[in-house]
Amino acid sequence: MRLKQTWRWFGPNDQVSLAHIRQAGVQGIVSALHHVPHGDVWTAAEISQHKAKIEAAGLTWDVVESVTVHEDIKTRSGNYQQYIAQYQESIRNIAACGIPVLTYNFMPVQDWTRTSVDYEMPDGAKALYFDLAELAMFDIYILKRKNAEASYDDNTLAKAAEKNKQYSSSQKDALVTTILLGIPGEKKLTPATLLERIEVYDNISREQLQNNLKYFLEQVSPVAEEAGIRLAIHPDDPPFDILGLPRIVSTQADLQFILDATGSKANGLCFCTGSLGANPDNDLPAMVKQFGSRIHFAHLRNVSRTAEGNFYEDAHLGGRVNMYAVMKELLRTQQSLSYQIPFRPDHGHQMLDDLQKTGVPGYSAIGRLRGLAELRGLELGIAENEGW
Repeated sequence: MRLKQTWRWFGPNDQVSLAHIRQAGVQGIVSALHHVPHGDVWTAAEISQHKAKIEAAGLTWDVVESVTVHEDIKTRSGNYQQYIAQYQESIRNIAACGIPVLTYNFMPVQDWTRTSVDYEMPDGAKALYFDLAELAMFDIYILKRKNAEASYDDNTLAKAAEKNKQYSSSQKDALVTTILLGIPGEKKLTPATLLERIEVYDNISREQLQNNLKYFLEQVSPVAEEAGIRLAIHPDDPPFDILGLPRIVSTQADLQFILDATGSKANGLCFCTGSLGANPDNDLPAMVKQFGSRIHFAHLRNVSRTAEGNFYEDAHLGGRVNMYAVMKELLRTQQSLSYQIPFRPDHGHQMLDDLQKTGVPGYSAIGRLRGLAELRGLELGIAENEGW
């Protein structure tokens, strides 16, 4: 049995239409109700309406990405019990509408973070980039987080100070916009609201945040299992502490802790090779082999690191991730399952005609189509060779 090929769609306002997605040859859609405020219940009526649009295009909605976990749940404060109850209700409604996989993340305050969305590759295509010194400049000189300097080594501090002198006001504004991009359709943070939310974590240690995640999983995993939903937690992106916030879904040990948090088989992983691959200590093929059937969804993309430790998103079959070995282990796992593991070509270079278009960074059509074609060919070659 092969993996299930899917494509992320951000809804009716996505620059890539469902009709065009169908032409890419994928079998299913990854999508979400991004207009629903964090913590609110996803009603069966709204889920069904969104699903109907997807099915009218001849596709199926196979993965929810994502139902955002409210900050009160992450900090286990305020109305966290109410938000957990509402999350449970959303799980039941998603299951009632026949969508089998629910992706989420537990990154405090800030979702995925980059410092540039137009890093030029040698071939002229553009990629997403993360520069630690630029983040430090933002943190220290723009955000002005208390004791921010303590989060960086001397070399990074020196580079951040130099960049702060060199960058114009427009360059700094562009950096702020990029760092705070967030998810399309969702309310954007400002530096002031970001700082305010970061300060909530001043007294929350890494261990406390892990325990808060464990508590959340203890409450929602049984509901998901009863409803027939497979949960898939997305790794931290990038996979290390940023802006003084602890990251707890970044390493092999972190993922094992999560799977051990509850005995429910509904509790599983979204295995993102790009996020996990940005940590040089992660052995991705070994991790796929270790976690096996607990991988409920896969994001396949690649990254390369610079000499300074920064990283950029490389071609899907380029970079430091051994995509051949990862794909082989995923396919090996697939042979023991009764359902298909969905995967999507995660991100893609802005290239060809898409260089003239404005859309969601990382989600232009042609770059992802190239990635899908490469991954599909890799999968077919491995499967045929192994007799799968």
